[in-house]
Amino acid sequence: MVTWTHIESGLRKCVWLAACAWLICGSAQADDSLDDLLARTSQQTSLFLEQFSEAKCTEKVTQEKLNKDGKVERDAESTYDYLVILSNSGGELSLNESRLAQREAKPDKQKTPLLVTNGFATLFLVFHPYYAGSFQFTALDDSPINGHRMRTVGFEHIRGKRSPAALSLRGREYPLELSGRAWIDPQSGSIAKIVTTIGNSMEDVGLKTLDSEVDYAPVPFRSLPNTFWFPAKATVEVGTPRQHWRNTHVFSDFKLFSVSTEEKVADSK
Repeated sequence: MVTWTHIESGLRKCVWLAACAWLICGSAQADDSLDDLLARTSQQTSLFLEQFSEAKCTEKVTQEKLNKDGKVERDAESTYDYLVILSNSGGELSLNESRLAQREAKPDKQKTPLLVTNGFATLFLVFHPYYAGSFQFTALDDSPINGHRMRTVGFEHIRGKRSPAALSLRGREYPLELSGRAWIDPQSGSIAKIVTTIGNSMEDVGLKTLDSEVDYAPVPFRSLPNTFWFPAKATVEVGTPRQHWRNTHVFSDFKLFSVSTEEKVADSK
């Protein structure tokens, strides 16, 4: 679950994405139409959702509150052992995040909560089959990343359709109309970068701007034939009429693990 939380004038705001996952790079495909590219990208997200709970990592979070000039007014750093377990029950995507603190930020003298953000690496769910029908996709000009050619795809949420993100305020949910663009490897359909913003201002409920950017990088494992693409860095900025927040998540030290369980029913006497 991706969560944005902050307290302003006693008002708590939370925004979350419906699920969390990463991408896996598959076999090369021909670079052809937008529809074919979207199909490959959709397949990659689906494949990953079946396997991503086998990975854990270290997550370093930097929380910053900015002043009117964009300079850091307050900040804090925390480090966590992080993993996500996904379930798909009855066709509904759901997840459980586990975040075990290695080092948590100490409360400052002001004792005012900073913005709390969780799971921003999941923004690629825009391309997952569960949500893809809720967006309009557009082919943009190609753009390289680190010298590698990437296909750039724009997306915009279709009003009234399901959204992978929502604002929860005072017991009520407001689906977010996300728009943005993604840099996609034309061969595999793996996402290298994705940026999003909200398609319309929600100042009436206290949310003026919400912008995020996630960078992915390949992480090979010796025990697996394919190379997985995991989030390397996620940045989110939230603006309210009176506040400006920026959080940065850095993911590292990915490791695979597996969990097996066995259930036995005792014989009745």
